[in-house]
Amino acid sequence: MSIASSIPHTFTRERRQPWLRSVPAPTVPAVEPQSPPAVPATVPATVAAPLVPTCDGGLVEYANFDHGASTPALVSVVAAVEKATATYSSVHRGQGWASQVSSHYYEAARDEVARFVGARDGDEVVFTRNTTDSFNLLAKALPRRTQVIVFASEHHATLLPWEERRTTRLPVPLTHRDAEALLRDALKRSTSSSTLVVLSGASNVTGEYWAVERLAALARGRGARVALDAAQLVGHRRVDLDTLGVDYVAFSGHKIYAPYGTGVLVGRADWLDKATPYLAGGGATAAVGPLSTTWKTGPARHEGGTPNVLGAIAVAAACAAIRENRSAIESHEQRLTSRLVGGLRAIEGVETFSIFGDDADRAPVVAFTVDGVPSPLVSAALSAEYGIGVRDGKFCAHLLVDALLSDEDAEVTTAVRVSAGLATTDEHVERLLGAVASLAANGTGTAYEQVEGRGWVPVDDQRETLVDLPW
Repeated sequence: MSIASSIPHTFTRERRQPWLRSVPAPTVPAVEPQSPPAVPATVPATVAAPLVPTCDGGLVEYANFDHGASTPALVSVVAAVEKATATYSSVHRGQGWASQVSSHYYEAARDEVARFVGARDGDEVVFTRNTTDSFNLLAKALPRRTQVIVFASEHHATLLPWEERRTTRLPVPLTHRDAEALLRDALKRSTSSSTLVVLSGASNVTGEYWAVERLAALARGRGARVALDAAQLVGHRRVDLDTLGVDYVAFSGHKIYAPYGTGVLVGRADWLDKATPYLAGGGATAAVGPLSTTWKTGPARHEGGTPNVLGAIAVAAACAAIRENRSAIESHEQRLTSRLVGGLRAIEGVETFSIFGDDADRAPVVAFTVDGVPSPLVSAALSAEYGIGVRDGKFCAHLLVDALLSDEDAEVTTAVRVSAGLATTDEHVERLLGAVASLAANGTGTAYEQVEGRGWVPVDDQRETLVDLPW
């Protein structure tokens, strides 16, 4: 694997102040002096947040700050799936009424996804399991000897599927201009007749948006194609293949409020139609003889077997809801982002992280650490004491997190990520900021122990260890 070299890279640390545990009453200064406006009524509704137990035996509404991993379902998505379930059947080739209706829904879902990402004439919409599956499919469809260029900051779904000896990994950039310079240099050195540049729309660690249009223009100028990982982008900002200048886009339903196990790959047909079918089997075949097989072209070529019909319908319903309410969603999330970023930066002993700097445009996602409190313990305490769900670790982006934490204490190897969205309320945000301020100033509110297989758990935990199964 070739590693493109550059000047030594360091990373922006958004706040670094001494940890003052003597603060008598942790407060989180508001970014704006006035109260935030109410969430617009047109923001699509998610299913109601459950009441979850705290370690003292109480109940509190769940504050979901783990949207970056999986989002809760939209009410409209649940309704669409319930309607489709009434005529649920295997799609295509069936003459029964239920099969005909399900087939119609399935192909209409493909059309809705195409509209959602601005697919062009001739682009194909292939339903997969998730973004990882989409990029593995694309990797197997690349023409022989295709050179792949990818930044080390990518999620593993976008970083790992490519053939190592034909992949150039670029360092994590310092700025957007640095990213352009790194890519320009790599493109100049590429000698392959076929090159694919793989980009992320938004970082799943820091939430920062990448300058996709500028980077894609550089790639096109050198005759390269561009694949966009939009898993962390399409739920927050509009994606249009033509406007962005990209050839392929992939995302997952479970990142856009459709948690039913379906992903999408949309893009140019030529590479896909020439590739060996991703899943050899029924549905992908045009004809099978004693000594030969003729494969279909189009999306069916890579959708062998019975597809996840309800998952595709869920994705389409989510795409429609987001597309129709995009401005309200962006307004809601801009307000969340401002409060989250400003509030966390204001807490003594908390350090937030950025690739491109303090002023970088981003989704409501923040990665941070708390001085003296391991990230897994922060995550456990937020859950057990406050009913708040966050993520800790390296977020399937090990190279980026290692780079961001490179000048931290050697024992600090992971971070906490908060990721908000449509299920996030003002009360959730204030509860989170108050809880983090208390952890930074006073430590945890109860004693914890590490239990194999469970991580940090309260010593005196009043919560039930098991819940009833849903069936």
